Amino acid sequence: MLHQLSWKVGGQQGEGIESTGEIFSMAMNRLGYYLYGYRHFSSRIKGGHTNNKICVRTTEVRTIPDDLDILVAFDQETIDVNYKELTQNGVIIADSKFNPVKPDDCIGEMYSVRFTEIASELGTSLMKNMVAIGATSALMELDLAVFKDVVDEIFGRKGAAVVEKNLEAIQLGYAEMTRQLGNRSGDFKLVEADGKRRLYMIGNDAIALGALAAGVRFMAAYPITPASEIMEYLIKKLPKFGGTVIQTEDEIAAATMAIGANYGGVRSFTASAGPGLSLMMEAIGLSGMTEQPLVIVDTQRGGPSTGLPTKQEQSDLMQMIYGTHGEIPKVVIAPSTGAEAFYDTVEAFNIAEELQLPVIILSDLQLSLGKQSVEPFDYAKVVIRRGNLIAESDVTEQEDKAYFKRYEVTENGVSPRVLPGMKHAIHHVTGVEHDETGKPSESAMNRKKQMDKRMRKLQHVHFPQPIYQYAPFEETDILLVGFNSTRGALEEVQQTLIADGLNVNHAHIRLIHPFPAKEMTVLAEKAKKIIVVENNATGQLANIMKMNIGFHQKMESILKYDGTPFHPRELYNLVKELHTNGNV
Repeated sequence: MLHQLSWKVGGQQGEGIESTGEIFSMAMNRLGYYLYGYRHFSSRIKGGHTNNKICVRTTEVRTIPDDLDILVAFDQETIDVNYKELTQNGVIIADSKFNPVKPDDCIGEMYSVRFTEIASELGTSLMKNMVAIGATSALMELDLAVFKDVVDEIFGRKGAAVVEKNLEAIQLGYAEMTRQLGNRSGDFKLVEADGKRRLYMIGNDAIALGALAAGVRFMAAYPITPASEIMEYLIKKLPKFGGTVIQTEDEIAAATMAIGANYGGVRSFTASAGPGLSLMMEAIGLSGMTEQPLVIVDTQRGGPSTGLPTKQEQSDLMQMIYGTHGEIPKVVIAPSTGAEAFYDTVEAFNIAEELQLPVIILSDLQLSLGKQSVEPFDYAKVVIRRGNLIAESDVTEQEDKAYFKRYEVTENGVSPRVLPGMKHAIHHVTGVEHDETGKPSESAMNRKKQMDKRMRKLQHVHFPQPIYQYAPFEETDILLVGFNSTRGALEEVQQTLIADGLNVNHAHIRLIHPFPAKEMTVLAEKAKKIIVVENNATGQLANIMKMNIGFHQKMESILKYDGTPFHPRELYNLVKELHTNGNV
Protein backbone atom coordinates (compact mmCIF):
# COMPACT_ATOMS: atom_id res chain seq x y z
CA MET A 1 0.00 0.00 0.00
CA LEU A 2 1.06 3.60 -0.65
CA HIS A 3 2.27 6.18 1.88
CA GLN A 4 1.83 8.95 -0.69
CA LEU A 5 -0.46 9.48 -3.65
CA SER A 6 -0.51 12.34 -6.14
CA TRP A 7 -3.81 13.14 -7.84
CA LYS A 8 -4.67 15.79 -10.43
CA VAL A 9 -7.87 16.87 -12.12
CA GLY A 10 -7.85 19.11 -15.18
CA GLY A 11 -10.11 20.68 -17.77
CA GLN A 12 -11.41 24.02 -18.94
CA GLN A 13 -11.74 26.78 -16.38
CA GLY A 14 -15.33 27.12 -15.24
CA GLU A 15 -16.39 23.47 -15.60
CA GLY A 16 -16.01 22.42 -11.98
CA ILE A 17 -12.31 21.58 -11.76
CA GLU A 18 -11.83 23.41 -8.46
CA SER A 19 -14.91 21.86 -6.88
CA THR A 20 -13.80 18.36 -7.94
CA GLY A 21 -10.50 18.86 -6.17
CA GLU A 22 -12.25 20.36 -3.17
CA ILE A 23 -14.58 17.38 -2.72
CA PHE A 24 -11.73 14.88 -3.09
CA SER A 25 -9.45 16.72 -0.66
CA MET A 26 -12.20 17.30 1.93
CA ALA A 27 -12.84 13.58 2.05
CA MET A 28 -9.15 12.70 2.38
CA ASN A 29 -8.70 15.35 5.06
CA ARG A 30 -11.54 13.84 7.09
CA LEU A 31 -9.86 10.46 6.92
CA GLY A 32 -6.85 12.05 8.61
CA TYR A 33 -4.35 12.33 5.75
CA TYR A 34 -1.96 15.25 5.29
CA LEU A 35 -2.64 17.21 2.11
CA TYR A 36 -1.02 19.80 -0.11
CA GLY A 37 -2.90 21.17 -3.10
CA TYR A 38 -1.91 23.66 -5.79
CA ARG A 39 -4.07 25.08 -8.58
CA HIS A 40 -2.82 26.09 -11.99
CA PHE A 41 -5.34 28.53 -13.44
CA SER A 42 -5.59 31.18 -16.14
CA SER A 43 -6.05 34.93 -15.83
CA ARG A 44 -9.65 34.75 -16.96
CA ILE A 45 -13.03 33.87 -15.45
CA LYS A 46 -13.95 31.10 -17.86
CA GLY A 47 -12.02 29.07 -20.41
CA GLY A 48 -8.37 28.11 -20.65
CA HIS A 49 -6.73 25.05 -19.17
CA THR A 50 -6.80 24.69 -15.40
CA ASN A 51 -5.77 21.88 -13.08
CA ASN A 52 -5.68 21.10 -9.40
CA LYS A 53 -2.89 18.82 -8.14
CA ILE A 54 -3.21 17.33 -4.66
CA CYS A 55 -0.67 15.32 -2.72
CA VAL A 56 -2.10 12.93 -0.12
CA ARG A 57 0.33 11.59 2.46
CA THR A 58 0.51 9.91 5.85
CA THR A 59 3.16 12.42 6.96
CA GLU A 60 3.44 16.20 6.69
CA VAL A 61 3.71 17.61 3.17
CA ARG A 62 4.37 21.23 2.18
CA THR A 63 5.14 21.06 -1.52
CA ILE A 64 3.89 19.89 -4.89
CA PRO A 65 5.22 16.44 -5.83
CA ASP A 66 7.01 15.88 -9.12
CA ASP A 67 5.15 12.70 -10.00
CA LEU A 68 1.52 11.94 -10.70
CA ASP A 69 -0.31 8.72 -9.89
CA ILE A 70 -3.84 9.54 -11.06
CA LEU A 71 -4.83 12.11 -13.71
CA VAL A 72 -8.55 12.87 -14.10
CA ALA A 73 -9.10 14.49 -17.50
CA PHE A 74 -12.19 16.34 -18.69
CA ASP A 75 -10.61 17.23 -22.03
CA GLN A 76 -7.75 16.19 -24.31
CA GLU A 77 -5.66 19.24 -23.41
CA THR A 78 -5.44 18.00 -19.83
CA ILE A 79 -3.89 14.76 -21.06
CA ASP A 80 -1.52 16.49 -23.49
CA VAL A 81 -0.31 19.02 -20.91
CA ASN A 82 0.04 16.74 -17.90
CA TYR A 83 0.68 13.12 -18.94
CA LYS A 84 4.48 13.39 -18.69
CA GLU A 85 4.17 13.71 -14.91
CA LEU A 86 2.71 10.19 -14.66
CA THR A 87 4.67 7.48 -12.89
CA GLN A 88 5.34 4.09 -14.50
CA ASN A 89 2.17 2.77 -12.86
CA GLY A 90 0.21 6.00 -13.30
CA VAL A 91 -3.35 6.08 -14.60
CA ILE A 92 -5.39 8.49 -16.69
CA ILE A 93 -9.16 8.47 -16.11
CA ALA A 94 -10.66 10.39 -19.02
CA ASP A 95 -14.20 11.42 -19.90
CA SER A 96 -15.30 9.26 -22.82
CA LYS A 97 -17.29 12.21 -24.20
CA PHE A 98 -14.25 13.80 -25.89
CA ASN A 99 -12.91 10.50 -27.31
CA PRO A 100 -9.61 10.65 -25.39
CA VAL A 101 -6.38 9.77 -27.13
CA LYS A 102 -3.41 8.45 -25.18
CA PRO A 103 -0.10 9.97 -26.41
CA ASP A 104 2.30 7.47 -27.96
CA ASP A 105 5.02 8.09 -25.37
CA CYS A 106 2.68 7.98 -22.36
CA ILE A 107 3.97 5.37 -19.91
CA GLY A 108 0.76 5.21 -17.88
CA GLU A 109 -2.49 3.42 -18.59
CA MET A 110 -5.67 5.19 -19.70
CA TYR A 111 -9.30 4.36 -18.94
CA SER A 112 -12.17 5.98 -20.80
CA VAL A 113 -15.03 6.50 -18.35
CA ARG A 114 -18.54 7.84 -19.11
CA PHE A 115 -18.39 10.88 -16.78
CA THR A 116 -20.72 13.11 -18.77
CA GLU A 117 -22.98 10.33 -20.03
CA ILE A 118 -23.66 8.92 -16.57
CA ALA A 119 -24.22 12.40 -15.14
CA SER A 120 -26.65 13.29 -17.94
CA GLU A 121 -28.62 10.10 -17.30
CA LEU A 122 -29.01 11.29 -13.70
CA GLY A 123 -30.44 14.60 -14.85
CA THR A 124 -27.52 17.00 -15.45
CA SER A 125 -24.05 16.83 -16.96
CA LEU A 126 -22.88 19.12 -14.15
CA MET A 127 -22.53 16.03 -11.95
CA LYS A 128 -19.75 14.61 -14.13
CA ASN A 129 -17.24 15.70 -11.49
CA MET A 130 -19.03 13.49 -8.94
CA VAL A 131 -18.79 10.53 -11.33
CA ALA A 132 -15.05 11.26 -11.57
CA ILE A 133 -14.81 11.25 -7.78
CA GLY A 134 -16.45 7.83 -7.76
CA ALA A 135 -14.00 6.52 -10.35
CA THR A 136 -11.09 7.84 -8.27
CA SER A 137 -12.53 6.15 -5.20
CA ALA A 138 -12.61 2.82 -7.00
CA LEU A 139 -8.93 3.15 -7.91
CA MET A 140 -8.05 3.95 -4.29
CA GLU A 141 -10.56 1.49 -2.78
CA LEU A 142 -12.07 4.23 -0.65
CA ASP A 143 -15.15 3.66 1.49
CA LEU A 144 -17.80 5.84 -0.16
CA ALA A 145 -19.32 6.60 3.24
CA VAL A 146 -16.66 9.30 3.70
CA PHE A 147 -18.28 11.35 0.93
CA LYS A 148 -21.71 11.48 2.52
CA ASP A 149 -20.87 14.22 5.01
CA VAL A 150 -18.87 16.12 2.38
CA VAL A 151 -21.73 16.10 -0.12
CA ASP A 152 -24.20 17.01 2.65
CA GLU A 153 -22.08 20.01 3.58
CA ILE A 154 -21.68 21.25 0.01
CA PHE A 155 -25.15 20.55 -1.40
CA GLY A 156 -27.36 20.23 1.68
CA ARG A 157 -28.83 23.71 1.29
CA LYS A 158 -30.20 22.63 -2.12
CA GLY A 159 -32.27 19.85 -0.58
CA ALA A 160 -32.14 16.12 0.08
CA ALA A 161 -32.89 15.20 -3.54
CA VAL A 162 -29.78 17.01 -4.82
CA VAL A 163 -27.65 15.35 -2.16
CA GLU A 164 -28.94 11.91 -3.11
CA LYS A 165 -28.37 12.48 -6.83
CA ASN A 166 -24.75 13.51 -6.20
CA LEU A 167 -24.13 10.50 -3.99
CA GLU A 168 -25.65 8.28 -6.68
CA ALA A 169 -23.29 9.82 -9.25
CA ILE A 170 -20.32 8.88 -7.03
CA GLN A 171 -21.63 5.32 -6.65
CA LEU A 172 -22.14 4.89 -10.40
CA GLY A 173 -18.66 6.24 -11.13
CA TYR A 174 -17.25 3.78 -8.63
CA ALA A 175 -19.11 0.87 -10.24
CA GLU A 176 -18.08 1.90 -13.76
CA MET A 177 -14.41 2.13 -12.79
CA THR A 178 -14.50 -1.15 -10.87
CA ARG A 179 -15.77 -2.96 -13.98
CA GLN A 180 -12.90 -1.64 -16.07
CA LEU A 181 -10.16 -2.23 -13.50
CA GLY A 182 -10.43 -5.98 -13.23
CA ASN A 183 -7.38 -7.41 -11.44
CA ARG A 184 -5.71 -4.00 -11.12
CA SER A 185 -7.87 -3.04 -8.16
CA GLY A 186 -5.85 -2.04 -5.09
CA ASP A 187 -2.80 -0.54 -6.83
CA PHE A 188 -3.57 2.90 -5.39
CA LYS A 189 -4.75 1.98 -1.92
CA LEU A 190 -3.22 4.18 0.77
CA VAL A 191 -1.92 3.12 4.16
CA GLU A 192 -4.55 4.00 6.74
CA ALA A 193 -4.22 7.56 8.10
CA ASP A 194 -4.12 8.55 11.77
CA GLY A 195 -7.74 9.79 11.64
CA LYS A 196 -6.95 13.13 13.30
CA ARG A 197 -8.94 16.20 12.30
CA ARG A 198 -6.84 19.01 10.87
CA LEU A 199 -7.53 22.29 9.19
CA TYR A 200 -7.15 22.26 5.42
CA MET A 201 -6.78 25.81 4.24
CA ILE A 202 -5.06 28.23 1.88
CA GLY A 203 -2.50 30.65 3.26
CA ASN A 204 -4.83 33.60 2.65
CA ASP A 205 -7.43 32.08 4.97
CA ALA A 206 -4.76 31.56 7.64
CA ILE A 207 -3.74 35.22 7.32
CA ALA A 208 -7.35 36.38 7.51
CA LEU A 209 -8.03 34.22 10.56
CA GLY A 210 -4.83 35.52 12.14
CA ALA A 211 -6.01 39.10 11.62
CA LEU A 212 -9.34 38.26 13.24
CA ALA A 213 -7.60 36.65 16.22
CA ALA A 214 -5.33 39.68 16.50
CA GLY A 215 -8.32 41.92 17.13
CA VAL A 216 -8.73 43.48 13.69
CA ARG A 217 -12.08 45.17 13.27
CA PHE A 218 -11.60 47.01 9.97
CA MET A 219 -10.17 46.10 6.60
CA ALA A 220 -10.00 48.33 3.55
CA ALA A 221 -8.99 46.67 0.29
CA TYR A 222 -9.34 46.54 -3.47
CA PRO A 223 -9.73 43.09 -5.09
CA ILE A 224 -6.62 41.68 -6.72
CA THR A 225 -5.22 38.20 -7.39
CA PRO A 226 -3.89 36.49 -5.33
CA ALA A 227 -4.98 38.54 -2.28
CA SER A 228 -8.75 38.74 -2.70
CA GLU A 229 -9.54 35.68 -0.56
CA ILE A 230 -8.36 37.57 2.54
CA MET A 231 -10.98 40.23 1.95
CA GLU A 232 -13.64 37.68 0.98
CA TYR A 233 -13.06 35.68 4.17
CA LEU A 234 -13.33 38.76 6.38
CA ILE A 235 -16.42 40.06 4.58
CA LYS A 236 -18.15 36.95 5.97
CA LYS A 237 -16.51 36.92 9.42
CA LEU A 238 -15.77 40.48 10.58
CA PRO A 239 -19.40 41.63 10.95
CA LYS A 240 -19.94 38.82 13.48
CA PHE A 241 -17.36 40.53 15.70
CA GLY A 242 -18.57 44.09 15.23
CA GLY A 243 -16.14 44.83 12.42
CA THR A 244 -16.46 45.72 8.77
CA VAL A 245 -14.74 45.49 5.40
CA ILE A 246 -14.84 48.26 2.81
CA GLN A 247 -14.01 47.65 -0.84
CA THR A 248 -12.31 50.88 -1.85
CA GLU A 249 -12.00 52.53 -5.25
CA ASP A 250 -8.26 51.76 -5.40
CA GLU A 251 -5.27 50.68 -3.33
CA ILE A 252 -4.31 54.24 -2.44
CA ALA A 253 -7.65 54.70 -0.70
CA ALA A 254 -7.32 51.28 0.96
CA ALA A 255 -3.97 52.13 2.57
CA THR A 256 -4.96 55.61 3.70
CA MET A 257 -8.27 54.40 5.14
CA ALA A 258 -6.42 51.74 7.12
CA ILE A 259 -4.04 54.42 8.43
CA GLY A 260 -6.99 56.60 9.42
CA ALA A 261 -8.74 53.77 11.23
CA ASN A 262 -5.55 52.88 13.12
CA TYR A 263 -5.20 56.55 14.05
CA GLY A 264 -8.68 56.29 15.55
CA GLY A 265 -7.60 53.31 17.64
CA VAL A 266 -9.11 50.43 15.63
CA ARG A 267 -6.78 47.64 14.56
CA SER A 268 -6.95 47.85 10.77
CA PHE A 269 -5.09 46.62 7.72
CA THR A 270 -5.14 46.11 3.98
CA ALA A 271 -4.00 43.39 1.58
CA SER A 272 -2.93 43.46 -2.05
CA ALA A 273 -0.35 42.23 -4.56
CA GLY A 274 2.65 43.86 -6.26
CA PRO A 275 0.78 46.37 -8.47
CA GLY A 276 -1.37 47.47 -5.54
CA LEU A 277 1.65 47.82 -3.26
CA SER A 278 3.25 50.12 -5.84
CA LEU A 279 0.26 52.43 -5.53
CA MET A 280 0.43 52.31 -1.72
CA MET A 281 4.03 53.45 -1.42
CA GLU A 282 3.30 57.10 -0.64
CA ALA A 283 0.76 56.03 1.99
CA ILE A 284 3.30 53.66 3.55
CA GLY A 285 5.61 56.63 3.84
CA LEU A 286 2.81 58.57 5.54
CA SER A 287 2.43 55.75 8.06
CA GLY A 288 6.14 55.90 8.81
CA MET A 289 6.29 59.70 9.09
CA THR A 290 3.15 60.07 11.23
CA GLU A 291 4.11 56.97 13.24
CA GLN A 292 0.75 55.32 12.80
CA PRO A 293 0.69 51.52 12.92
CA LEU A 294 -0.18 49.91 9.58
CA VAL A 295 -0.20 46.25 8.56
CA ILE A 296 -0.16 45.42 4.85
CA VAL A 297 -0.24 41.97 3.25
CA ASP A 298 1.62 41.61 -0.05
CA THR A 299 0.78 38.39 -1.90
CA GLN A 300 3.52 38.31 -4.53
CA ARG A 301 2.74 37.26 -8.09
CA GLY A 302 4.38 37.42 -11.51
CA GLY A 303 5.29 40.96 -12.58
CA PRO A 304 6.08 43.60 -13.69
CA SER A 305 2.93 45.58 -14.53
CA THR A 306 -0.02 43.17 -14.84
CA GLY A 307 2.55 40.45 -15.52
CA LEU A 308 1.38 36.97 -14.60
CA PRO A 309 -1.51 37.61 -12.19
CA THR A 310 -2.19 33.92 -11.48
CA LYS A 311 1.37 32.59 -11.41
CA GLN A 312 4.08 32.15 -8.79
CA GLU A 313 6.88 34.68 -8.25
CA GLN A 314 8.91 36.19 -5.39
CA SER A 315 10.09 39.46 -6.87
CA ASP A 316 8.74 42.12 -4.48
CA LEU A 317 11.47 41.95 -1.81
CA MET A 318 13.39 45.06 -2.81
CA GLN A 319 10.16 46.98 -3.34
CA MET A 320 8.92 46.06 0.13
CA ILE A 321 12.13 47.20 1.83
CA TYR A 322 13.16 50.17 -0.29
CA GLY A 323 10.03 51.14 -2.26
CA THR A 324 9.07 54.27 -0.32
CA HIS A 325 10.66 57.61 -1.11
CA GLY A 326 12.82 58.85 1.73
CA GLU A 327 13.68 56.65 4.67
CA ILE A 328 11.33 55.24 7.27
CA PRO A 329 11.55 52.24 9.56
CA LYS A 330 9.45 49.29 8.46
CA VAL A 331 9.29 45.58 9.23
CA VAL A 332 8.91 42.86 6.58
CA ILE A 333 7.83 39.39 7.75
CA ALA A 334 7.72 36.34 5.44
CA PRO A 335 5.81 33.28 6.74
CA SER A 336 6.48 29.96 5.00
CA THR A 337 3.63 27.67 6.16
CA GLY A 338 -0.07 27.95 6.92
CA ALA A 339 0.64 27.87 10.66
CA GLU A 340 3.22 30.63 10.38
CA ALA A 341 0.83 32.69 8.26
CA PHE A 342 -1.63 32.64 11.17
CA TYR A 343 0.75 33.30 14.06
CA ASP A 344 2.95 35.78 12.15
CA THR A 345 -0.10 37.85 11.26
CA VAL A 346 -0.94 38.20 14.95
CA GLU A 347 2.65 39.22 15.65
CA ALA A 348 2.62 41.73 12.79
CA PHE A 349 -0.20 43.69 14.42
CA ASN A 350 1.60 43.64 17.77
CA ILE A 351 4.85 44.92 16.26
CA ALA A 352 3.01 47.60 14.25
CA GLU A 353 1.43 49.02 17.40
CA GLU A 354 4.39 48.54 19.72
CA LEU A 355 6.79 50.32 17.35
CA GLN A 356 4.21 52.56 15.60
CA LEU A 357 5.35 51.78 12.06
CA PRO A 358 4.28 49.90 8.92
CA VAL A 359 4.65 46.11 8.95
CA ILE A 360 4.43 44.17 5.71
CA ILE A 361 3.42 40.51 5.72
CA LEU A 362 5.10 39.12 2.61
CA SER A 363 3.44 36.08 1.05
CA ASP A 364 3.58 34.62 -2.45
CA LEU A 365 0.99 33.04 -4.72
CA GLN A 366 1.95 29.47 -3.83
CA LEU A 367 1.61 30.16 -0.10
CA SER A 368 -1.46 32.38 -0.49
CA LEU A 369 -3.49 30.03 -2.71
CA GLY A 370 -1.83 26.66 -2.11
CA LYS A 371 -3.97 24.57 0.21
CA GLN A 372 -2.34 22.61 3.01
CA SER A 373 -3.05 20.64 6.16
CA VAL A 374 -2.57 22.71 9.30
CA GLU A 375 -2.76 21.56 12.89
CA PRO A 376 -5.55 23.32 14.84
CA PHE A 377 -4.37 26.72 16.04
CA ASP A 378 -3.59 27.24 19.72
CA TYR A 379 -5.50 30.40 20.57
CA ALA A 380 -3.87 30.45 24.01
CA LYS A 381 -0.72 31.61 22.19
CA VAL A 382 -2.51 34.69 20.85
CA VAL A 383 -1.55 37.72 22.92
CA ILE A 384 -2.54 41.25 21.91
CA ARG A 385 0.05 43.91 22.75
CA ARG A 386 -0.89 47.50 21.97
CA GLY A 387 2.37 49.14 22.95
CA ASN A 388 2.69 52.66 24.34
CA LEU A 389 -1.01 53.53 23.95
CA ILE A 390 -1.81 56.03 26.70
CA ALA A 391 -5.13 56.00 28.54
CA GLU A 392 -6.93 59.34 28.91
CA SER A 393 -6.62 59.12 32.71
CA ASP A 394 -2.82 59.13 32.35
CA VAL A 395 -2.67 62.34 30.31
CA THR A 396 -2.18 65.46 32.45
CA GLU A 397 -2.64 69.05 31.39
CA GLN A 398 0.56 70.93 30.73
CA GLU A 399 1.04 74.00 32.90
CA ASP A 400 1.80 76.18 29.91
CA LYS A 401 -1.12 74.73 27.94
CA ALA A 402 1.39 73.31 25.46
CA TYR A 403 0.48 70.67 22.91
CA PHE A 404 0.96 67.00 23.80
CA LYS A 405 4.35 65.60 22.77
CA ARG A 406 3.03 62.92 20.49
CA TYR A 407 6.45 62.61 18.79
CA GLU A 408 8.56 62.94 21.90
CA VAL A 409 12.18 61.93 21.38
CA THR A 410 12.74 58.73 23.37
CA GLU A 411 15.57 56.26 23.82
CA ASN A 412 13.85 53.44 21.92
CA GLY A 413 12.28 55.71 19.31
CA VAL A 414 8.71 54.97 20.42
CA SER A 415 6.69 57.99 21.58
CA PRO A 416 3.53 57.97 23.71
CA ARG A 417 0.48 57.39 21.50
CA VAL A 418 -2.95 58.85 22.18
CA LEU A 419 -6.27 58.60 20.39
CA PRO A 420 -8.11 61.54 18.83
CA GLY A 421 -10.34 63.50 21.22
CA MET A 422 -8.45 62.71 24.41
CA LYS A 423 -8.51 65.56 26.90
CA HIS A 424 -5.15 67.37 27.29
CA ALA A 425 -3.69 65.36 24.36
CA ILE A 426 -4.06 67.82 21.50
CA HIS A 427 -1.30 67.55 18.93
CA HIS A 428 -0.75 68.05 15.21
CA VAL A 429 -0.52 65.24 12.62
CA THR A 430 1.13 65.90 9.29
CA GLY A 431 3.17 64.19 6.62
CA VAL A 432 5.79 66.94 6.61
CA GLU A 433 8.68 66.90 9.05
CA HIS A 434 7.57 68.07 12.49
CA ASP A 435 8.67 68.67 16.05
CA GLU A 436 7.68 66.67 19.13
CA THR A 437 4.15 68.12 19.16
CA GLY A 438 3.62 67.50 15.45
CA LYS A 439 3.97 71.11 14.33
CA PRO A 440 5.80 71.42 10.98
CA SER A 441 9.48 72.19 11.39
CA GLU A 442 12.33 72.49 8.90
CA SER A 443 14.99 72.99 11.55
CA ALA A 444 18.11 70.96 10.70
CA MET A 445 18.59 70.01 14.35
CA ASN A 446 14.96 68.91 14.72
CA ARG A 447 15.11 66.95 11.45
CA LYS A 448 18.09 64.93 12.65
CA LYS A 449 16.50 64.26 16.05
CA GLN A 450 13.22 63.05 14.55
CA MET A 451 14.90 60.94 11.86
CA ASP A 452 17.20 59.31 14.40
CA LYS A 453 14.26 58.72 16.73
CA ARG A 454 12.21 56.98 14.05
CA MET A 455 15.07 54.85 12.80
CA ARG A 456 15.97 53.69 16.34
CA LYS A 457 12.79 51.61 16.29
CA LEU A 458 14.49 49.02 14.09
CA GLN A 459 16.88 48.24 16.95
CA HIS A 460 13.90 47.07 19.00
CA VAL A 461 12.17 44.64 16.63
CA HIS A 462 11.65 41.45 18.61
CA PHE A 463 10.38 38.74 16.27
CA PRO A 464 10.15 35.28 17.93
CA GLN A 465 11.81 33.19 15.20
CA PRO A 466 13.49 35.30 12.49
CA ILE A 467 14.88 32.18 10.81
CA TYR A 468 13.42 28.71 10.65
CA GLN A 469 16.36 26.35 10.55
CA TYR A 470 17.05 22.66 10.41
CA ALA A 471 20.81 22.64 10.84
CA PRO A 472 21.96 19.26 12.18
CA PHE A 473 25.57 19.65 10.99
CA GLU A 474 28.29 21.73 12.65
CA GLU A 475 30.24 21.92 9.37
CA THR A 476 28.25 21.74 6.14
CA ASP A 477 28.86 21.15 2.47
CA ILE A 478 25.78 23.18 1.55
CA LEU A 479 23.56 25.70 3.32
CA LEU A 480 20.20 25.89 1.51
CA VAL A 481 18.41 29.23 1.96
CA GLY A 482 14.94 30.35 0.90
CA PHE A 483 11.83 32.22 2.01
CA ASN A 484 8.04 31.90 1.76
CA SER A 485 6.63 28.87 -0.07
CA THR A 486 9.91 27.27 -1.21
CA ARG A 487 10.27 25.77 2.27
CA GLY A 488 8.54 22.47 1.48
CA ALA A 489 10.66 21.74 -1.60
CA LEU A 490 13.85 22.71 0.26
CA GLU A 491 12.98 20.44 3.18
CA GLU A 492 12.55 17.45 0.87
CA VAL A 493 15.70 18.25 -1.12
CA GLN A 494 17.71 18.56 2.10
CA GLN A 495 16.64 15.08 3.22
CA THR A 496 17.49 13.57 -0.17
CA LEU A 497 20.94 15.20 -0.21
CA ILE A 498 21.64 14.01 3.34
CA ALA A 499 20.69 10.49 2.22
CA ASP A 500 23.27 10.93 -0.58
CA GLY A 501 25.95 11.48 2.06
CA LEU A 502 26.21 15.27 1.98
CA ASN A 503 26.11 17.50 5.06
CA VAL A 504 23.31 19.94 4.27
CA ASN A 505 21.71 22.57 6.51
CA HIS A 506 18.58 24.55 5.70
CA ALA A 507 17.72 28.11 6.74
CA HIS A 508 14.40 29.70 5.84
CA ILE A 509 14.34 33.45 6.42
CA ARG A 510 11.13 34.64 8.07
CA LEU A 511 12.18 38.20 8.98
CA ILE A 512 13.32 39.89 5.80
CA HIS A 513 13.76 43.36 7.31
CA PRO A 514 15.47 44.21 9.57
CA PHE A 515 17.61 41.32 8.38
CA PRO A 516 18.64 38.77 11.04
CA ALA A 517 22.33 39.21 10.28
CA LYS A 518 23.65 37.73 13.52
CA GLU A 519 21.75 34.43 13.16
CA MET A 520 22.51 34.07 9.44
CA THR A 521 26.21 34.82 9.93
CA VAL A 522 26.52 31.89 12.35
CA LEU A 523 24.96 29.53 9.80
CA ALA A 524 26.90 30.96 6.84
CA GLU A 525 30.25 30.62 8.57
CA LYS A 526 29.73 26.85 8.93
CA ALA A 527 29.00 26.30 5.22
CA LYS A 528 31.38 25.64 2.35
CA LYS A 529 28.75 26.89 -0.07
CA ILE A 530 25.48 28.84 0.34
CA ILE A 531 22.77 28.15 -2.24
CA VAL A 532 19.90 30.65 -2.24
CA VAL A 533 16.70 29.43 -3.90
CA GLU A 534 14.08 31.96 -5.04
CA ASN A 535 11.41 32.64 -7.66
CA ASN A 536 12.80 35.77 -9.32
CA ALA A 537 15.27 36.70 -12.05
CA THR A 538 17.78 38.85 -10.15
CA GLY A 539 18.45 36.96 -6.93
CA GLN A 540 16.89 39.54 -4.65
CA LEU A 541 17.19 37.52 -1.43
CA ALA A 542 20.79 36.62 -2.23
CA ASN A 543 21.56 40.31 -2.81
CA ILE A 544 19.93 41.26 0.50
CA MET A 545 22.07 38.63 2.21
CA LYS A 546 25.24 39.97 0.57
CA MET A 547 24.35 43.50 1.70
CA ASN A 548 23.86 42.35 5.30
CA ILE A 549 26.32 39.51 5.93
CA GLY A 550 28.71 39.32 2.97
CA PHE A 551 30.01 35.82 2.08
CA HIS A 552 29.85 36.76 -1.61
CA GLN A 553 32.44 34.12 -2.54
CA LYS A 554 30.36 31.33 -1.02
CA MET A 555 27.02 32.27 -2.47
CA GLU A 556 25.24 30.73 -5.48
CA SER A 557 21.69 31.35 -6.68
CA ILE A 558 19.10 28.99 -8.11
CA LEU A 559 16.47 31.14 -9.77
CA LYS A 560 13.14 30.29 -11.37
CA TYR A 561 10.85 32.92 -12.83
CA ASP A 562 8.68 31.15 -15.40
CA GLY A 563 5.56 31.38 -13.23
CA THR A 564 5.74 27.86 -11.82
CA PRO A 565 6.88 26.79 -8.34
CA PHE A 566 9.93 24.65 -7.61
CA HIS A 567 9.40 20.90 -7.57
CA PRO A 568 11.58 18.76 -5.30
CA ARG A 569 13.29 16.62 -7.97
CA GLU A 570 13.86 19.62 -10.21
CA LEU A 571 15.47 21.51 -7.33
CA TYR A 572 17.48 18.48 -6.24
CA ASN A 573 18.96 18.13 -9.74
CA LEU A 574 19.93 21.82 -9.82
CA VAL A 575 21.65 21.64 -6.43
CA LYS A 576 23.34 18.38 -7.38
CA GLU A 577 24.58 19.94 -10.62
CA LEU A 578 26.25 22.77 -8.70
CA HIS A 579 27.90 20.20 -6.44
CA THR A 580 29.01 17.88 -9.26
CA ASN A 581 30.55 20.75 -11.22
CA GLY A 582 32.89 21.41 -8.33
CA ASN A 583 31.26 24.61 -7.22
CA VAL A 584 30.55 23.14 -3.78
